Amino acid sequence: MPRISSRTGTFTDSVIRRMTRVSLQYGAVNLSQGFPDFEPPKEILDRLAEVTKEDFHQYSITWGAQNFREALAEKQSRLMGLKIDPNSEIVVTCGSTEAMMASMMTVTDPGDKVIVFSPFYENYGADAILSGAEPIYVPLIPPEFNFDVNVLEAAFKQKPKALILCNPSNPCGKVFTYDELKIIADLAEKYDTFVITDEVYEHIVYEPNKHIYFSSLPNMQERTISCSSLSKTYSITGWRLGYIIASAEIIDAAKKVHDFLTVGAAAPLQEAAVVGLKFGDGYYKDLQEKYTQKRDLFLKGLDDIGITHTVPQGAYYVLLDISEFGFDSDLEFCETLARDVGVGAVPGSSFFREPVNNLIRLHFAKKEDTLNEALNRLENIRKKIPSRK
Repeated sequence: MPRISSRTGTFTDSVIRRMTRVSLQYGAVNLSQGFPDFEPPKEILDRLAEVTKEDFHQYSITWGAQNFREALAEKQSRLMGLKIDPNSEIVVTCGSTEAMMASMMTVTDPGDKVIVFSPFYENYGADAILSGAEPIYVPLIPPEFNFDVNVLEAAFKQKPKALILCNPSNPCGKVFTYDELKIIADLAEKYDTFVITDEVYEHIVYEPNKHIYFSSLPNMQERTISCSSLSKTYSITGWRLGYIIASAEIIDAAKKVHDFLTVGAAAPLQEAAVVGLKFGDGYYKDLQEKYTQKRDLFLKGLDDIGITHTVPQGAYYVLLDISEFGFDSDLEFCETLARDVGVGAVPGSSFFREPVNNLIRLHFAKKEDTLNEALNRLENIRKKIPSRK
């Protein structure tokens, strides 16, 4: 038999999705894979019920249904402070996962280099490898997860084709300040580099932090490829509706990549989601308040238990320090946590390029009852998992 492709040999299956399977195996409260256990907005669900009886069951336009793109362009133009053309500057994708992959394949050639901040969402490294690009990792330094400007510029001096920016960041919850974004923008302009942004948590930001769209910075609109999705904003992670916003030249190429990757996103789901894209600003304020309450509840519970953790500025993840338990492997710790304590988590090593084995990631995009159940189980963590020190 001939050998299979070697490109997949350098990365594993998704550790995040693996930990969901482990959680299911042991009946653990799944705080590993970041999806809610509460309903999407009623207006979207009501429209979905109507759509099932209407004529939206065949392909839509490959790069997105017209009314979906128009509603998205209106929403994002208002929020980003830009004028976005729904016909030439948007591609609708099968989730932000495809948006990121299509963006990478659009702007990079095999052998190009791409800057990735570490910690990073696990797909980014795989995206680079599948595109034939070489990642250059730049550490974000705990506990604030700031970057060293000199280290970042040293990465730019290697002449990368693009930088990937997750803001707010998964897994560390960092929200980049204007000054930090301006440093990145100045370096991108100086070294003629694209910036691919992952902004899926754009509406989940905690006061006093503010989300700033990278493409809104001076001279950045033409070199920014903005990726996002409806998954987190409208609690519809299973609908797989994402998008790319970029200049007409970039989008013209991205349309071709997208067409041959997936043809198009689900037509009935696009139609049902249009009502969500037309929500007023009050919806996003309520969403921020809802997640602020969940964050505060969960972090207070962790404080009461006495577990050291990060305080996210955005997104809905928290990193716990498990150093006190003395495990050499954070993956083994997470498997033990799911089996013996009944809480699912993701080993932090799957997010870091550096040799980090003392952190695990939990998420709090759950009902309060679910979070309280997880906290109740975590109260017994030191009894159920004795220290190996």
